[in-house]
Amino acid sequence: MNTMGDVWKEVLSLCSKKVSEPIYKMWIAPLELTKFENNTFIFLIGSEFKKSIIMDQFSSVIKESFQEVMGFPVEIDILVSDAAKENGGVQEPAVKEEAKEDIKEGTAHYSFGNFIVGKSNNFAYNVSLGVADHPGTLYNPLLIYGRSGLGKTHLMCAIYNRLKEKYPDKLIIYTTGENFTNELVRGLKNQNTFAFHEKYRNVDALLVDDIQFIQRGESVQEEFFHTFNALEQAGKQIVLTSDVPPREMEVLNERLRTRFEMGILADIQPPDIDTRKAIILRKCEQLDIRLPENIVELIAQKIKNNVRQIEGTVNKISAMMTAYSNNITLEEVQRVIKDVTTDYQPIGVVVDKIIEFIAKAFGVTDNDIRSNKRHANVVLARQVTMYVINEVTNLTLQEIGSYFNQTHTTVLYGINQAKKKMDSGPQVKAVAVSAINEFQNVTN
Repeated sequence: MNTMGDVWKEVLSLCSKKVSEPIYKMWIAPLELTKFENNTFIFLIGSEFKKSIIMDQFSSVIKESFQEVMGFPVEIDILVSDAAKENGGVQEPAVKEEAKEDIKEGTAHYSFGNFIVGKSNNFAYNVSLGVADHPGTLYNPLLIYGRSGLGKTHLMCAIYNRLKEKYPDKLIIYTTGENFTNELVRGLKNQNTFAFHEKYRNVDALLVDDIQFIQRGESVQEEFFHTFNALEQAGKQIVLTSDVPPREMEVLNERLRTRFEMGILADIQPPDIDTRKAIILRKCEQLDIRLPENIVELIAQKIKNNVRQIEGTVNKISAMMTAYSNNITLEEVQRVIKDVTTDYQPIGVVVDKIIEFIAKAFGVTDNDIRSNKRHANVVLARQVTMYVINEVTNLTLQEIGSYFNQTHTTVLYGINQAKKKMDSGPQVKAVAVSAINEFQNVTN
């Protein structure tokens, strides 16, 4: 089995969900993976121009997707193919057939058959299967919730793929709360929401991953409320995932909260040790490798709360076994586990991720938050970032200030201002709480 090829296929699948289809086809799908060395994935592309655009605009999306698949951060590098250089750098590699299939089917490798069922997810699995076999009748709407990395997206994609297989003539949409929000914002900006309404209110099944992101704007919630009503009244299937149950979506309006709670709420908890071992063995089967029982036991004991980290650990071990001709020691596995688990992420990495998370929530850039810009939304985002860093790390105020070129008194002021804004603004509080939940217990 071509392990790196399989990893790249999963990464392509994730990237296709994070960017628009035209951008995916033009910039990401044509990348040709050549090798993995020194923790860096190396690609070929057909021109210097494309390399420049991809590295400037889309490298973060690609690296983020690799980390989700592998379970640890990696770097990427892009080389321009020799054939392109000989022709003035204008050659454009064809999109591979498997990439085209990813575009068409989304995350096609997710299925009910390769989902490991245990006590922690049995209910969510069974209601998801019921939805896929009997859409619009048994469990409608269905909301699956739980912490990141436990299998919500796997079940969502399994439902999507099963529906597409069983009902090829039905119109089924899989999207994310963020994509839904962005599409609506574009429609409002262009004063044309007709196409948006036509797209989402005339489907047989609507699947929205990470629905909590629609909390960002009242107009988005209003639009989803009417979309939800139109589909529910027509007997169409609605499936949602979220990191928290509706009652904990603090800025969700009451009308939507009531509708989310009118159907089936299915939570997914961290897997028990037997389920974790089963996940490890299934991943080994997929990668065509065998691990000794003591190594399987070690991984299952050390990584308890995140399925992606378990799979990422096995992925990295598989890559090392390929490089070392299947020879790998227990000590090397322990180092892999330490690298993969977020419990051992360096402080700097965590701070970078918090800044990225807050920037995305407030619609600003990472550089804006790190800068001295005084625009109101940037200042608020910077203050909330300081507050979250202070909550989830042991950094001193002076150390926090070093990431923003600010003094400890400015950091203290920013933290206090963030607290005031959180007390008076539920949306600000929701962003801060989500960030704290995401990053607590991830530092040394």
